This record gives sequence, structure tokens and C-alpha cells, in this order.
Amino acid sequence: MVRLAQGGVVRAGLLACALGVASPLWAQEQQQQVPEAAVPRAPILTLDRERILLESRFGKAVEAQFQKDSQVLISENLRLEEALETEERALTDQRATLPADEFRKLAEEFDSKTEAIRAAQDAKSRAITSRRDGERQRLLQATIPILADLMRESGAVAIFDKEMVILSLRGVDITDEAIGRIDAVLGDGTEASDPEALAEPPLPGAEPSPPAEAAPTP
Repeated sequence: MVRLAQGGVVRAGLLACALGVASPLWAQEQQQQVPEAAVPRAPILTLDRERILLESRFGKAVEAQFQKDSQVLISENLRLEEALETEERALTDQRATLPADEFRKLAEEFDSKTEAIRAAQDAKSRAITSRRDGERQRLLQATIPILADLMRESGAVAIFDKEMVILSLRGVDITDEAIGRIDAVLGDGTEASDPEALAEPPLPGAEPSPPAEAAPTP
């Protein structure tokens, strides 16, 4: 973060940040062949959505791009910080030789410059996080018809997020089967269609899971 120092001179310390998980939406089923997998037969199934975000090919590609963009921003922030610190030292060296009014004007201009840089870098950080959240939304949205197929095949009436279940049998967890089918249908996400443009109505009586809460800012 850019911060104001004593005497109106500014030091810069720019950091990239990351936010948490976005919420799922509805999507159109991708018509592709998927491998056969044993689906447990139970009226209620459980699913670990965090594993889908972290372990599916689509989720891994989203996270890899997020990390790449974050590292680029961090490197840029460090370069800007070094440049601003050099400029600050040069300005400080002039303090003894410049009239007070002239130095104050230069210091205020430097403060304004660093504040503008901070705002621009913060905007870049938010944009990176927003892109990751949007891609995670796209992934979770596109999984809905895949999970609906698994639910139909098992004869289940509902799929619960594993984090909301207090106790369950291991055999009703379909996360592994879901990740396998998601990888087969969606791959790394580059070939996935726009889910909003191709959205279809949900199954009769079916309701989507509530949105996942965003993780707190570190």
C-alpha cells in the first residue's frame, strides 16, 4: 500500500491481494461423451465444492492464471515502490537547499502522484480477483447439469454441500465422480460455452445450492 510518511513525504508499498470463492449459477449441459463411473445409489448425496474448484482441470487452470496475474502485479508493485523510494530520497535531499514553500509544493505533488499510483494498482488487484471469481462462477454454473445427471443416475433427490453435513456415510460422497465427469465435459474451461447464453431451466422441483460465502481478505 502507498503510505504517507512524516513531513508530507510519501513511501510506497504496493501489494497484490486475493479474495475468496464466488457463488454458483445455472448452465447448459455440454453434450460430450463421458466415462462410465460408479455412482452411489442413495436418496441424499454430498459434494465438496471446494475440491471441484481446486482439483478439477478447469479449477486448476483458473487458479494458475490467478497466481500468474498476481505475480505480475507483485513484480510491478515492487518496481514502482523502488522508483518512488528513489524519488523520495532525491526530494528529501533537496529539502535543505529549497525554500520551504517550494519544497512543500514538490512534496504535495509527490504525495498526489503516489496516491494515484496506489489507486491504479489497487484497481488492478481488484480486477484480477474479479476475473478469478467470474471464472469460478462459470465453473460452478457449468457443473449443475453434470451434477443433475449424477443425481438422476443415483435416484437421489438432493445433493448437499459436504460442509453443511454434520454426519454422512462415505459412500454418498460423489465428489470424485463429479470431478471426473467435469474434467471430461469441461476440460480446462477453454472450450466451455458461455453458460448464461445457453442456460436451460432446472429440473422440476430442483433448487440450486445457496451462494458460497466469499473468503475474507488476507
